[in-house]
Amino acid sequence: MTNKPISEPANKTKIPANASRRSLSSRFFRFIRNLFITFFIVSILWVVLARFLPVYVTPLMVIRSVEALSQGEMPKNSKTWVPIEAISPNMVQAVVASEDNLFLHHHGFSFNDMSRAFEHNLEGKRVRGGSTISQQTAKNVFLFPNRSYIRKGLEAYFTVLIELVWSKQRIMEVYLNVIETGKGIYGVEAAAEEHFGTTALELSKSQAALIAACLPNPRRFDAGNPSGYIQRRKSQIVNLMGKIEQVNFNRIAPLPKHKHKHRHHRS
Repeated sequence: MTNKPISEPANKTKIPANASRRSLSSRFFRFIRNLFITFFIVSILWVVLARFLPVYVTPLMVIRSVEALSQGEMPKNSKTWVPIEAISPNMVQAVVASEDNLFLHHHGFSFNDMSRAFEHNLEGKRVRGGSTISQQTAKNVFLFPNRSYIRKGLEAYFTVLIELVWSKQRIMEVYLNVIETGKGIYGVEAAAEEHFGTTALELSKSQAALIAACLPNPRRFDAGNPSGYIQRRKSQIVNLMGKIEQVNFNRIAPLPKHKHKHRHHRS
């Protein structure tokens, strides 16, 4: 019997190198797309939940606790959440006067303040930002307080979200409950207790202005033991509180013709 030569198996089809690269590129872009979609879904849900639920912990509180532990200290987190009805109108008026005069009228951004801050920084002076109360709230609740363009971009994104989903009253309520008001002190209720032995509802104009005056650097300045500079800032804020329109969340008046622009800037 004649032995037939055994035929070699047919060669497998080879995938061209450029096709393989296209496949890897396609998978990479799908991954990035899915990452962005997931981020948008999670961030929107986060903002919606924060519209209704108290904010007890923020990234800044975590950072401050880690810093204290790394220095061998026991972390201090003095914070008591209270509704906006339990906060004195004096405190609301004080932060609007000192931080964001047009809070009721803008949609999250004050482009005039941002422009002035940009020009100020170009002159080589001490760096400052033009952040509104809405931007500060977005940063405090959702982000870590590092200085970078990425953080500022995310801050702008979350600012747009909270302006769309939250009311102005809710933004102010969250802001006054999470803002750093001293070393290990967060929110105006804790500040009122620690500095003045009272509650946020019972804060006087002078006390509210002292807390507001310290907000640009609450770990350096002490509202309960104010320096001469803070006393002068307090007087300026009290004076401005009487000049700007009274904050009324139930009735937002048209933008006033004469705008008072005395405020501290932060990034």
